[in-house]
Amino acid sequence: MNKTLGKKRGEATSARLPSSRDTAKPRPFPRLRIMVRPGLVLGPGKVDLLEAIERAGSISGAGRDLGMSYRRAWLLVSALNEMFGKTLVNTSPGGAGGGGAEVTDFGRAVVDAYRRADARSNQAIREEFARIGHDMMDD
Repeated sequence: MNKTLGKKRGEATSARLPSSRDTAKPRPFPRLRIMVRPGLVLGPGKVDLLEAIERAGSISGAGRDLGMSYRRAWLLVSALNEMFGKTLVNTSPGGAGGGGAEVTDFGRAVVDAYRRADARSNQAIREEFARIGHDMMDD
């Protein structure tokens, strides 16, 4: 899972030790992003969040699993519900009863469609780069 989902573009990420991949020839890798509406983009981070909500049953639990704040996760859920004009995540208020969140059937369909499109586009990109003798990095 991507632990930097909660970071803003340009923010520094924590340092890590170089791996054997770091010393090899740099290779690009594809990351699918779909502009659903102007300014509203569906990408791997939002899809990861939907999957985490499905597992955790709550926005706060999903945020913790992905290393992001509840506020950041909630804002992303709000954007997801707005971008398609349909509800992807239903929420119930917290408190003594606990509350929670549930990914709707439509939300699961969006995740499935994104994952299929991502796999197909990754394959096409790898094939095109192979034609010019450049291997893409494995995800």
